[in-house]
Formats: sequence, structure tokens, C-alpha cells
Amino acid sequence: MSILVIQIPHRSRLRAGSAESDAPTPAATSKDEVSYALSPDGLVLQAQGQCAVALLPKADTVIAVLADTDVSWHRITLPKAPAARLRAALVGVLEDSVLDEVDLTHFAVAPQASSGQPTWIAAVNRPWLRGELAALEKANVFVDRVVPASWPDDPPTGHFAETDSQAGNGSAHGVALTWSNPDGVATFRLHGGLARAVIPSPAPPGTRWSATPGAASAAEQWLGTSVNVMPTAQRLLQASRTLWNLRQFELARRSRGRRALRDALRQWRSPAWRPVRWGVAALVVAQIAGLNLWAWHQRGAIADKRSAIIEVVKTTFPQVNENTIRLGPDSVMQREVDSLRLHAGKPGESDFEPMLQAAATAWPAGRPPVDNLRYESGRLSLAISGWGPAQIDEFRSRLQPAGWQLDTGGEGRVTISRASRTSRTNTP
Repeated sequence: MSILVIQIPHRSRLRAGSAESDAPTPAATSKDEVSYALSPDGLVLQAQGQCAVALLPKADTVIAVLADTDVSWHRITLPKAPAARLRAALVGVLEDSVLDEVDLTHFAVAPQASSGQPTWIAAVNRPWLRGELAALEKANVFVDRVVPASWPDDPPTGHFAETDSQAGNGSAHGVALTWSNPDGVATFRLHGGLARAVIPSPAPPGTRWSATPGAASAAEQWLGTSVNVMPTAQRLLQASRTLWNLRQFELARRSRGRRALRDALRQWRSPAWRPVRWGVAALVVAQIAGLNLWAWHQRGAIADKRSAIIEVVKTTFPQVNENTIRLGPDSVMQREVDSLRLHAGKPGESDFEPMLQAAATAWPAGRPPVDNLRYESGRLSLAISGWGPAQIDEFRSRLQPAGWQLDTGGEGRVTISRASRTSRTNTP
């Protein structure tokens, strides 16, 4: 899964939002080029550089890294509060510790923190960070995680980086040192005595020193020893492997609605899902081809049966015009059969005599003869005064095997008629 790590430009204090406003400040990423690192697995550097946000390469996961000076660190005992009220509890604990207005400060809890136990809290200016994320999203760069460049950790680490154009000339001016250890994270300029006063000498065993290429010379002069040269892209990739994620509470990433759909589509288009896409496409093509083949086969079978019926009608009734037969062979055959039956003087199955005979055969034992009856166009209505439900059901059950149906019309009458073909088929 490819990973894109981008550096959020450091926050300009001159453009910081006022304490009375929670509106996002103008985002540096909307107009400046940003540094980025692209990796196929988070370990190997595949590409690096600087470009406008709109030109950033695509990746499955996007991680934003904040500058060391944009995150403050606070060591507290994590309040015992439910998740929905944890931020409010943090505000109460840290109200006197943060420099910005506490209502405009975004807090993030250390990974794997436990209630009632000491833990680290990262604090960031919320309007500024929200504005940076909004600028990235406007350019269709959706950040999955926000991480710090440095965090309290052991063993200690010291990273030298240039802060202005004076760096790289072998002077300590314009170079800053970020010192992180289990007691916190702090950034100092090399010129002056503050860094010397804070950082122990000699450094604790296992301390790791690194520097950007432009600050390496000044760092080695200040330390009196060599340092590991670490370009910006390498440090971004290193920061992406932290367990920290500052997207918590009100800045937590929402996986609902359009964003969930967008994430699903982005994952679907990823190279890892290419075999699945090919498989689904092949399955759809096979299904469409199979359905068309089956439909063609069924159309041929229906045409063959229709041709066979037409041939039977033509052979049986040669006097009928062939064009008339092709328009409706079943109706033609029914009409000719009825005509032959009438000429022979035989009643049809829905005539009065067959229906009366069917009623007499199915008449329940012990019932007197019918009082009156009425016949009209294939329906025989009988008076059944005094019949109970059991006798009506018995009458119906005796008529059904012969293809008749019985309808109760109320007022002591039932109606016999020929059952439809569907009803005959479903009759057990």
C-alpha cells in the first residue's frame, strides 16, 4: 500500500488567528510548495521533492507531518472520563498549561494511553491545523493521519535543521536543534548558550544525532563529532512510522457519507485491487454473454414449438388460410374444434348440460334437490339454503378434480364455473 508523507509548512505566528475567533487562518499549503516523500511500504523511499499541493502524487494513504515548533507537549495523568467527555476533561486539566487560548487548542492523547496513568498530550492551534487540512482537502488530498516530526521517546534524539538562508555556511546562526527525550521535546537555536545549558554533556548513551544536509556542517562543529545526514524526505518517512495520530476529537477523520464512498473508490482503484477488478469485469462479461446465449437458445426453442403447432393446425384444418394460422394458431384450433362440435350436436365443456351433470355428481349426500338455478354464459348458479361450511367445502372438493371451481356469492347461493388453466395446473 503506497504512502504519501507531506510536510505541513510551519505556522506563521504573525498570521495566527485571534483568540476571539475560531475561524481557520490562511493556510500555507494553499499557496506554497510542500515537501513530500512517497513510499510503497513506509520503509523504502520511492520519490521525493517539492511541489504545489495539486501536483502531489497519488497514494493509498496520506500522512501529514507537523513541524517541531507547531506542537507543544504536556505530561499529565489522563483523566478518568468517557470518550465523549475526555476533551472537556483535558481542557480542565491543561487550562493553565497551554500558551494559546484553551478553547482554540486541539489536544491529542498518546497512543495506548490508560485512564489514571501518566501520559503525554500533544497540543496544536486548532484553527490553524483545521485550515491546513481544509486546504489539502480542497485540492483533493485527504489526510488519513497527522503526526509530529518529533515526540517524547527513548533513546533521546537530536535533529539539526536550518531555519533561514544563513544555514549551510558553517555557522551556528540560522540552525536549530530539536531535542526529544522521555522528558519532552524542545527546539533551540544553536547560537547562544540555551542549548548548551539544557542538553546534557556528555549526551546520554544511545543518543541519535541527525541533521539536514544544509545544517550538517554547523551541527558537527557544535557537537565536535560527526552526525547522520538525514534529508527532509527521510525524516518525513521516519515520522510516518510513529504510532501517534493527532487527528482526534473534533479533527478525527470521519468515515461516513461521501468520504466513506470516496475512500472505498480510492481503495478500489489502487493497484492491489487490480486483480479483483479484472476478475469482476471478466465475471460480468461472462454473465452477459451467458444470458445472451441462453436467450438465443430459448428463442430458438420457442420458435420451433410454434412452428410445430402451426404445422399441426395446417395438417388438421387444411381449409384455414395459412396467414390466419400464423397470427394465432391456438385460437384458430379452438375455433375450428368448437365449430366441429356444434355441427356434431355435442355440448361444450361450459354448456348447461355438462355443468348440471357435474353439480349432480358432486352434490353432497343427504341434501335435498336444488330449489332453483340460473345459467348464463358458462356460469351455473345454484340455491343452497341451509348448507353449512362443511357441506360447501365438500361440494367444492368434489368439483375441483374435474376442473371446476366453486364461488360462494352470499344469500345462500353458489356459482360453478370452469377453472382457469393456472388453477387446474396447481390443483393437487
